[in-house]
Amino acid sequence: MKYYIIAGEASGDLHGSNLMKALYEEDANADIRFWGGDLMQKSGGTLVKHYKELAFMGFIEVIFNLKTILNNIEFCKKDILNFNPDALIFIDYPGFNMRIAKWAKNNGIQTHYYISPQIWAWKENRIKAVKRDFDKLYVILPFEKDFYENKHNFPVEFVGHPLIDAIHNRKLIDAPTFRKENDLEEKPIIAILPGSRKQEITKMLSVMLGVVDDFTDYQFVIAGAPSQDYDLYEPFLKSKNVHFIANKTYDLLCHSTAALVTSGTATLETALFKVPEVVCYKGSWVSYQIAKRIITLKYISLVNLIMDEEVVTELIQEKCNSRNISVELKKIIEPNHRNHLLKKYDILESKLGGIGASKKTAQLIIRNLK
Repeated sequence: MKYYIIAGEASGDLHGSNLMKALYEEDANADIRFWGGDLMQKSGGTLVKHYKELAFMGFIEVIFNLKTILNNIEFCKKDILNFNPDALIFIDYPGFNMRIAKWAKNNGIQTHYYISPQIWAWKENRIKAVKRDFDKLYVILPFEKDFYENKHNFPVEFVGHPLIDAIHNRKLIDAPTFRKENDLEEKPIIAILPGSRKQEITKMLSVMLGVVDDFTDYQFVIAGAPSQDYDLYEPFLKSKNVHFIANKTYDLLCHSTAALVTSGTATLETALFKVPEVVCYKGSWVSYQIAKRIITLKYISLVNLIMDEEVVTELIQEKCNSRNISVELKKIIEPNHRNHLLKKYDILESKLGGIGASKKTAQLIIRNLK
């Protein structure tokens, strides 16, 4: 069968690659065409457009790039029609994907949403579009099933979280080899995960690295995003105690003592690697003022949302400054606090459904097609 997959960000590329592998295992004749990144490309199929061309964050940035976004939408529609897939599979990236889904449904194309839009966070009225435009929804967070089925009477499949698959399937590398390959010292590592988009990386690194002099017994290692070039990070590498590693975030987390993490999927990844973290986020003033008026969630990190309590400290906007980060980082390095966090992380992992999300989703898609 023919599958057309649309993923528009680094996290979608990761989960899309594992879904593609599962589709190939379940369907020997699978023909896959996709929007995604390097990981999906390594899994096979035909890459149409790389997510590097699609990454715009914040309300203002989207407005400035509206013409490019609209051109991408029209190109995508034509490409889907030419390919004529049996199933159109969307992975997260709701601003783009929900527009394509409405058009696809009207054109009789079967629509599947894997890693559904977070309408429970904002724009809950989008439930009407979800019910109208998607044949099947595959959700990855335990509270999403209750949200869709009990609150909105829309049946969905809870498949577990694909991050558990991604972490379980990774290739292990021992600490001495990791340090040697990346020219790191013997000091314990504090990982810096500043996001994946240019605007947030520049803003967050300026704040996060303001604590370096407070932790001379540690080395700070920036996790470079696969969508960005070294030139973006180079101005932040002036201190001898700050290092940079590109495209090895999981290896870095595996060998880190603590982490400073921009909100998003990375907060959950860090927790699943059992690394104590401080969640930091600082957006543009305009974007933040708009967001805080339409998002009603108690927390911004997936860790706290899933646990429904503040397991990890969140420093947002004006609270996100080097002084506060330093205070919170010292707390999570302290043994008692660290052990408390690790126990909470174990409970978090048990809530996420175990391994097999990608395989379950692939099987359900194929079953629904048949």
